[in-house]
Amino acid sequence: MGSLFGSVPEMKKRLSSPPQRLDEKADRSKQYPVKLMQHQEEPAQLVQKINQIIAKSLAPAKMLQEIASVLGVALKVDCCCLVTVMGEISGEVINANWYAQEYLGSKHSNDMFHEEQLDLRVVQCASETLTIEDISTIQNSLGIGCQDLPLPIKAVLAIPTRFGGKNNGVISLIKSQQYDWSESEKHLLKAVESSCALAFSQVIQAQLITTQQQDLQTCTNHQSLIKQLTILSRSNLELNQMLQLAIASTAEALQADRGLLILLKYTDPLFRTRPRKEIPKAKATVVGEWIRETESFNQNQPDSLNKSFMLQECSLCQSAFKEFGKPVFLNGDITQKGISTVAPVFSLETLPSLLLMPLESQGNILGFIVLQQTVARSWLGSELNMVEMVCAQMSNTIIQTQTLRQVQMLVDERTAKLQSSLELQAKLHERTRQYVKQLRELNELKDEFLSNMSDRLRYPLTNMRMALHNLRQPGIAPERQMKYLDILEQECTKEINLINDLLTLQRLESDKEPLLLENIDLNSKIQDVAASFGEKFVNQEISLSVDLPEQSYILQTEVESFDRILQELFTNASKYSEHDSIVKLEVTHQVNQQIDQIIIKVINVGHGISEEEATYIFDKFRRGKGRWTPGAGLGLALVKSLVQHLNGTIAVESTPVEDSNLSNICFCLTLPQFSDQSKA
Repeated sequence: MGSLFGSVPEMKKRLSSPPQRLDEKADRSKQYPVKLMQHQEEPAQLVQKINQIIAKSLAPAKMLQEIASVLGVALKVDCCCLVTVMGEISGEVINANWYAQEYLGSKHSNDMFHEEQLDLRVVQCASETLTIEDISTIQNSLGIGCQDLPLPIKAVLAIPTRFGGKNNGVISLIKSQQYDWSESEKHLLKAVESSCALAFSQVIQAQLITTQQQDLQTCTNHQSLIKQLTILSRSNLELNQMLQLAIASTAEALQADRGLLILLKYTDPLFRTRPRKEIPKAKATVVGEWIRETESFNQNQPDSLNKSFMLQECSLCQSAFKEFGKPVFLNGDITQKGISTVAPVFSLETLPSLLLMPLESQGNILGFIVLQQTVARSWLGSELNMVEMVCAQMSNTIIQTQTLRQVQMLVDERTAKLQSSLELQAKLHERTRQYVKQLRELNELKDEFLSNMSDRLRYPLTNMRMALHNLRQPGIAPERQMKYLDILEQECTKEINLINDLLTLQRLESDKEPLLLENIDLNSKIQDVAASFGEKFVNQEISLSVDLPEQSYILQTEVESFDRILQELFTNASKYSEHDSIVKLEVTHQVNQQIDQIIIKVINVGHGISEEEATYIFDKFRRGKGRWTPGAGLGLALVKSLVQHLNGTIAVESTPVEDSNLSNICFCLTLPQFSDQSKA
């Protein structure tokens, strides 16, 4: 065997060896039989040890390390180097080195060997048949495996391993002194070639499985990202929240250190009609940011979210317009890309590696997605396709959201107008309904008023007509004449009183009636009015009870109005009291909010007043339902008007009597005109 620099035909036979002296050849010829005797049984034993190591199913690097250790010890070399071959299915080279005991502690010595110091003329191959591909494989493996060895390389015995007809690794035995490799050593190395090829194959397969698992995980991450973006586009989140989650998911799925989402707001409405290469006037704002929590990136830097800059001030973003929307890559040196200015939000001093992808919709750039790294990164085609798809999804989401927002605003405006119109129509309808109800009630009141007034007017007139007719009869006795004249006078008085009551109500409701106050003795006045009704109550089998204070009060009021109030209350009690019942009148004094008040209560026993009747009992021409009692319905209305004229109040209360269908009906009169003499 000779060096690797011989011609190819010579390699098929035996590579040339370094020149040797005759005495050295004689010495080696003497030692050769001994070496052969030493390695007669070693090949099978060595193969068995390697197969046992392979059977352990160790980690690839550990398995190669143990095989290198077994080969180095068995062949008594200074270093054993195993290197896999980078093929179509293996993208990364794995190597394992074993050193003799005397070199273990000198890994960082000044005699560290470098690749450029390797003299390929000292390399020999244990294989008898070599090809140019084998030579290249051995050279590449020595360049990879022998980097920074802690010993000088003076002799190398190498052999390429084959599996499935292709090189998959190289075994290299290294001596730190000049050495002539014996045939037994070459034979031993060739014997373990197939087992080491199997080991290299397992390492490459494990590496392939790891790569496929990584690709599968990347594919899973991409699918998960697509699913997340689809869910986000269908959610009810605000646009800024949706974009923030989208940039965070994208940057995390693509394993970036930082992600930015920048939107543009154009200030020139005519930009769409201008040439594409012209840089528009626009304001760029960071609306989404995601940062990986790693020690390599400083987390204490200020937050870039919602920071803005003008597009004319950043040539990095301008390049997206010049490149017609193509992605922009940076790996540290911005001068090579012709970029002069970069906005501070990109923090290129900390994150020099950058990918800027425009958000484009119908030829218009809406903004940018920016992915940054602390170290240089080469983006794969699948990753760029994923970023382009994310940009398309975000662009559609932005356009749809803005369109929906405009439509929603228009719908809300139209809905508000329609709602206002409906509310107005509802109010008009309700008011019309109330008017109709009031008209119906007024019509009923009119009918009731006409009915009552016709009765009140017809009944006295009928009596008067009858009395006049009787007076015209010839030969009527004087006693009968006096009786008919009394009837005429009484009925005429009733008519006059009815007319006077109507006029009084009209005068009081006009608020033009002056108040003429006088001081009266309350006890005397009440006793006088009660005495005038004594005979009437006796005829109706009703008792009258008057409860007055021991010391009479001097009340400052209008005498005529006060008398009329008491008369009407007594009249009302006499009309609606049950037989053999008692009508009570009580007078009390109280101070309400530092105002002295006189409270007069008139209580009778009769049929109760319902809540509905209590609401209109003081109205004109309204009478309780189900009661047939003569009257025009003016008495209590007149009482209320007179009480208000005296600045007082009046209320009615109906309390049921136990074990009876009757009630105690109480009219409570409150008057504030308390004379200063009473206070004294």
